[in-house]
Order: sequence, then C-alpha cells, then structure tokens
Amino acid sequence: MANIFTLKKSILSYLNLSGGLQKLVNDCASFNDPQHAKDVYRFCITVNPSDVIDLDAELGDCILHDPQRATPLFQSVCFTAIKNLSLVKKIQTECQVNVVLKLTHLPPFPEYVLDLATFPRMRQTTWPVLMEGLAIATTWVTKYTQGTRFLCSNDCCPFSLGFHTIRFHTPGATESATVGNDFTCMVCTSPFKEDIKFRVLGDKQLVELIHVDALNVLHAPQQTAIRYQSVTFFLRDELCNAMRIGRLYRVIGIPARVHRSPNITWSVEANSVQPWEPEYPHEISVKFKELLDATRGSPWRFAAVVTNCFALDVVPRGLFNTLKLSLLLSLLQTEAEAKHTVFNLDLLVMTDDKLILDRLMAYALSLACRGVRHPASEKMFASLSQDEHGVGTANIHAGSALLATGGICMLGDLSGFVKDELDAIQSVLDSRTASVFIPGKKYGEAVDQKLSFPVSCSFWAFTDSAHPPQRWGRAHDVTLGAAGMGAIPPQLADSFGLVVQVDQGGKQTVLAQAVHILRQAVLPEEHHPSLMNFSAEDYEGLVAHAQNLKVELSTSAQMMIHGYYMASRAVCSQTHAAKMSMASIKLLISLAEAHCKLSLRRQVVQEDAVIAVLLCENSSTLKHGASALVIPPDAAFPNDLGDVDGLLRRERALDLLRQDILRFIHAYAPQAVKDIREE
Repeated sequence: MANIFTLKKSILSYLNLSGGLQKLVNDCASFNDPQHAKDVYRFCITVNPSDVIDLDAELGDCILHDPQRATPLFQSVCFTAIKNLSLVKKIQTECQVNVVLKLTHLPPFPEYVLDLATFPRMRQTTWPVLMEGLAIATTWVTKYTQGTRFLCSNDCCPFSLGFHTIRFHTPGATESATVGNDFTCMVCTSPFKEDIKFRVLGDKQLVELIHVDALNVLHAPQQTAIRYQSVTFFLRDELCNAMRIGRLYRVIGIPARVHRSPNITWSVEANSVQPWEPEYPHEISVKFKELLDATRGSPWRFAAVVTNCFALDVVPRGLFNTLKLSLLLSLLQTEAEAKHTVFNLDLLVMTDDKLILDRLMAYALSLACRGVRHPASEKMFASLSQDEHGVGTANIHAGSALLATGGICMLGDLSGFVKDELDAIQSVLDSRTASVFIPGKKYGEAVDQKLSFPVSCSFWAFTDSAHPPQRWGRAHDVTLGAAGMGAIPPQLADSFGLVVQVDQGGKQTVLAQAVHILRQAVLPEEHHPSLMNFSAEDYEGLVAHAQNLKVELSTSAQMMIHGYYMASRAVCSQTHAAKMSMASIKLLISLAEAHCKLSLRRQVVQEDAVIAVLLCENSSTLKHGASALVIPPDAAFPNDLGDVDGLLRRERALDLLRQDILRFIHAYAPQAVKDIREE
C-alpha cells in the first residue's frame, strides 16, 4: 500500500508539473454541460516517459513495461482530484473515470522497436513498441464498445445499483472481453447483467503498416530472400483517420494476440500516431561542387553538363538529352511526404526503342526518394478485400499510385493497357483523385459507399511512336507538326503535362548505342572514360539536395512565363486551335522552378523560363501541331555537348531562341508584358 501511495503521489506531482491537472480541469468543464448525457468520463493524458523517469524511476518503469497496471493508478488520482476540486458534479464512483495514457515517445533502445524478424511472438508482450512504416491498407471507421455498465442480478446486492462495475476496453481486448455474459459479482458471486442503455460506443479503424525498408523493393522486383510482413494497427477514437494510405508514420502501440479457434491473429493497438519522414542524405559530392564553381558564368551550363552526363550506365553521353532533362526535372518536383503543394510533372514519352527507354526510366526511378514501378498484375490505384480481424468490413489496399505518394509512379508501356485502365489513368491525371466503389451488401453495410483518395505523385509512361494511330480515329485530321499518339487516345496525351518524343534517329545513333552496350559489357569500369563522370550516388545526393531548395520567381521570369502563356492563348483564339488551359501556366512555373533547382540556385531567372517555354512548346507541338512560335524539335539541346565549344554553341542558340520568344510575346500579347524590350 505504501508503494501504491508513493506512485500516486508521483503521478500527482507529474500532472501538476506537466500541465495535466489544468487539462483535466478544462476537460471536466465540458462534462458539466447539460447536453452531456453520458455517465462515463473519458480523459486522454499525455505522458512523457523521460520526464516521468526523472521524477520517479519506478513509475516510469511501470508505464513502459506494465501500462495496464499504471492506468488504474492514473484513474484513481484523476478521480480523487475531480472529487476534491468538485470538477464534475454528477460523478459518483471511480469506475466512471476512463483514463487513456498517450505516450509521446519511447526510449531509443532495440527492446522498444517492433522488428518482426526477431519479435518474441511466442509470449505475450504488454509493453509499448515503436514502428516506422508505410500505410498500405485501411478500413473505414466502424463502432466498438468503449465501455458499459454491469449490474448484479441479485437485487439484495449493493452492486445491483449505481456505477460500481463499469468495464472499459483495454488494449488488445476483443469485443467479448468488454461485453461478455460470463462475468460474476465480486461481492455475492451472482452473475452480472449488462445495462445496455449505458453502453458507450467509440470509433475504430484498422490500418496495415509495412516496414519502411520495403520501399526499396517497390522500385523494381529484386532477387532477394528478404520478405516484408505487414502489421495491422487498431486505431480507436481520436486516432481514427489519423493515417492516410501511402504516407509514412511513426506509431507507438501495444502488441496483442487474439485466439479465435483455430486461428491466432496478431495485431498492435495504436497508442499514438505521428507523421514521419526519414532523413535522406542530401550532401552534394565534391565533383558537383567543382563543376558548379567552374560553370558559374552561365545559368544554363551546370544543368546542361549534369544532363549530358546522366545515366551513362544506360545510354552514351549526349544521347536523349531532352528526355534526361525532363526526367531530372520531374524528380526535383517531388517530395518524400508531399508536405507542400507542388505541381507534379507527369511525363509521356513516344519512342521507337522501348527497351532502352525502359532502362533509362528505371535508372532515373532509382534516384527518387520514393519510386514505384507499377507491375501489370497489380492494381494501379486501389483494391478491396475482406477484413481478417473479425470486423467484417472492407479492407482498402493501396495500389501503385497511392504507394508512390510524394514520389514517382512508373507506369511503363501504355500499349499493353486496356481501354478501361487508360480511362482510369486519364481521370486521375485530370482530377488528382482516385475513387473506389465499396458495395455495402458484400461488406456488411446497409448502403454502398464511394471513397476518394488524393493522388500526389508524378506519372512516367511511354508508348510506341511507330504504332498506327487509326485505333483512335485521329489519323485523318492530325495537325501539321503533331505526332500520332500511337496506342493511346489523344485525350490521355493531353492529360500528361509533358510529352517528349525520342527516336533512335539515323544509323550513327544506333551504332553509338550498340558500341556503348558492348563496351559496357566487356569493360564495365572503363566504358565511359572522362573527367566528367558522376556516379549514381553523386546524382542521388544532388537530387535529394535540389528537392529541398526553396526557390522564388524573379520579375523577368514571371514576365516571360505570363507573356508566353497570353501570347499562346491569343494565337489559339485566332487559329481556332486547342486553347492552353490554366494547367499550362502551372506547368511552365513548375518546369522553371525545377530547372532552377537543378542549377542549384534559389531564384528563378529568365534563362530558367526559356528552358520551360522550349519544353512546353515542344510538348504542345507534339500534341496539337506547330504554333506561330516555330522552334526545332530538340530546342533545349540543339547540338552536341562534347566539349566547351559545344556548350558555348548551345548557349548562343538558346539566346537566339530567347529573342524569338520575346518577339513572339511582343507580337501577340504586347499588353501582357509592357516592359519587354525588343532586343
């Protein structure tokens, strides 16, 4: 008894020091409202284990290793405080107080980390553990019994009246453990009967979490013996809807094992949920720092060299530079947890060499903080299954797009997709939401439901440019300069932000690619001897660093983007061509910002806007045909960049194209940007 009194005294001291008593007073004020008809009072108490251990080591050990013993101690202290301070007038017994302890964190030791490879599942573990992982499935919110009152069936027993026996849900307990019919009175051993009108219901939701290391497998299938097992977390009451599919979380919970003959289910009762983002290394390599110092004289040069030397393990230097630049820009406009609203750069590539393009995209995908390669056998957005934990509701599993939240979803070759799948992709690209229909009759609900999930990832896809376009009925009216979209409908191509055409070209290009592959196979360490060689680790650090740069538009960049947009709309209205949508100006800004990040600058200058305009104009030409601003197909890389002279020739060509853009704006939208000078 002396030990219990000491623990209660320490609890009171902790609540006083941490502000818990004041929170208790504030919570009790709402219970005195006449509209509050419940006779059970629930309190969530935030507990910092480190502070408790500093105050009383024995109490801290009790909270960390035997929370079911610590909870009644907090319950007793709270009831005593409520009665002595007259905080709730209607409260009668201690049983009416329902206390839930919410832990802020756990000690950083292996014993408190949930590792399924070594976790002792053969014995019951009641202390809380920590898991960091990705939410891959969820159910909708259902009801459970939070607590209920029991009365003794013997009318002569004092427990036949009042609030002497109230059973609350405990972590890991089933519904039958709270509302069972086999409980007996502690006074007269007569059977208890539930007073159903005093039953208190709460919200419950199930979420599946998988270890964060499983993200490495999502890039592509790997030949490894490692398998990752998901864990089911029970979220209750205020934690419901605290987790979203495709996001990363740090969850503290208490493991629970439930025996439902002949099966044993193992899950975790969540105690606290926090959004989490792993720390990725984003240190720029020494080689890139030296290159940055050497190219400070031009806003275009650093990004040009980085693009030219990118993916040398796949393609030779100088080949597919426009595509490689587009891939890098798309990578930079993604964030690991999508904390900020960014305009995703969706990329569609038309090619006559799918094998090389698939390898190039897969190489770039490996640099993303989160990249998912969509397998043809899996669902792209969401799928349904029956819950296996006795809830009986629908379990919604994340597809490739939702798993790639804040990253890249590589769809691959669209030629193998059926029409329904292509329509679903177009719908998601246009609305940025994925919907799933849940038939209520099948999953134990009275009505059907339709749930929507936000899709915040960039899509990469490619199609065969040599495929005959007659399938979609547009071959007879293709605008001059427009490319046939092959196996996909033109409306789907319009939904992609950026369209790039990549052809093998002449025999020299094919020969260069063949020589590169053979040299790489024979001399893998010496297949591209040059001083400007950068490893995949160098690019991984560059991408991670550039993603975190916060950039702002300069006045000159704003004027060029706005002027080009207004001039293009004016041309479309005069020629009755397809008008530029509002998404086009967002695409222009996003491309300019990404090029600025790739150049490791914090202010978007006019040179960045020039690259954005050229990429958008090439994409618009492929979709709708040539406009009044006539530019070459590979305007961003008009010549080879094998040496310094090549870089200088490119910069002179880009400067001439800048003059063409300014003249185009001055001719068709002089009112949009009045201070553009004729140069």
